[in-house]
Amino acid sequence: MTEKFAAVEIIAAKRDHGSLSDAQIDWVIDAYVRGVVADEQMSALLMAILLNGMNNQEVARWTDAMLRSGERLSWTELDRPTVDKHSTGGVGDKITLPLAPLVAACGAAVPQLSGRGLGHTGGTLDKMESIPGWRASLSNAEMLSVLKQCGAVICAAGSGLAPADKKLYALRDVTATVEAIPLIASSIMSKKIAEGTSALVLDVKTGNGAFMSDPNRAKELATVMVALGKAAGVKTRALVTAMDQPLGLTAGNALEVRESIEVLQGGGPRDVVDLTLLLAREMLELAGVHGKDPERALHDGSAMDIWRKMVRAQGGDPDAPLPKAREVHHVLSKESGTISSMHALKVGVAAWRLGAGRSRQGEKVQSGAGVEIHKKPGEKIQAGEPLFTLHTDEPERFERALDSISDAVAISKDGSIAAHLPLVVDRIS
Repeated sequence: MTEKFAAVEIIAAKRDHGSLSDAQIDWVIDAYVRGVVADEQMSALLMAILLNGMNNQEVARWTDAMLRSGERLSWTELDRPTVDKHSTGGVGDKITLPLAPLVAACGAAVPQLSGRGLGHTGGTLDKMESIPGWRASLSNAEMLSVLKQCGAVICAAGSGLAPADKKLYALRDVTATVEAIPLIASSIMSKKIAEGTSALVLDVKTGNGAFMSDPNRAKELATVMVALGKAAGVKTRALVTAMDQPLGLTAGNALEVRESIEVLQGGGPRDVVDLTLLLAREMLELAGVHGKDPERALHDGSAMDIWRKMVRAQGGDPDAPLPKAREVHHVLSKESGTISSMHALKVGVAAWRLGAGRSRQGEKVQSGAGVEIHKKPGEKIQAGEPLFTLHTDEPERFERALDSISDAVAISKDGSIAAHLPLVVDRIS
């Protein structure tokens, strides 16, 4: 077969600040999936994109080419509109767990295809897999069955969805090209559009614990993704939300499941409840569902009923005890005062070092590992009181976790609190 283009010409065009044509983008994505474009050639092109950017047309076409590399799911058999949420991830971000059953309890269907964690940001599938028996991998028919039964499904994306992205994602991870906004946006949106949802709310995190720590960059990413969703016929909006301190009081897999269940029981930390309700209302409005109020669904048990049904439908036992780490270590405050600030990234790195996260794809995580937070900014603490409890199966991990978390908290004597981001930093609709 004679190829339409040569990879080296496309690399040179982007290296020299040129714009790639639709035909060039279509070919290079397809040729990379076929193995005609080698990893080293695609690595060079990704670096050129990182350094020189892409215009809106290029990003849209790149996303579309990745989308067309695989299948696109359809939920037309459902008797209710579909809506999904995607978060760019952070420390203690367990929002998907209470949110999916909550939105389902209010009348929409939520096909939530999720991923695993890498580094300090936790993965939804890793959290769910701490529930005994729960299964992440479902066929398309099984996904549809769970959605019909429960109104929500949380599972892994199948191999047929945007296969080009799977290859590119792994390559970006080892070539220092993860941070390019066109590549992040196209990666997320090709999968979300392929998922077949009719409406999508994006939760783009910003702050020291987020992938996009600069709010301006986070807004830029959110704006690009909203445009891509709308161009593909998906009703899309984005919230830029705070990740300069951990969400809730836990970071770690089973620890976060436990906290999510507290939210579904009508309790839980205020920040987790507030963000869950905020996103639920955005999702329901975008899907055009005006039934039950999400706050009532948290308190009357209907969201919890959906959670239990959904867990069972995927082989899990909602009544089984969650895994606990074999070892714990309490980090005590050295002084009295008011918690002024808490550095999300340092808490996340500590949880990762305890075994809650992975350093490379495929690595096994500890279900019970992580960090429990006893005081948050604005709260008073006495010397000798616990700040954190560290959980792990391997006590030799404590030392490195303590290196990260030892200076994660600032304490003020005069009751002052450091400036922090509002829960919602920006909104792009």
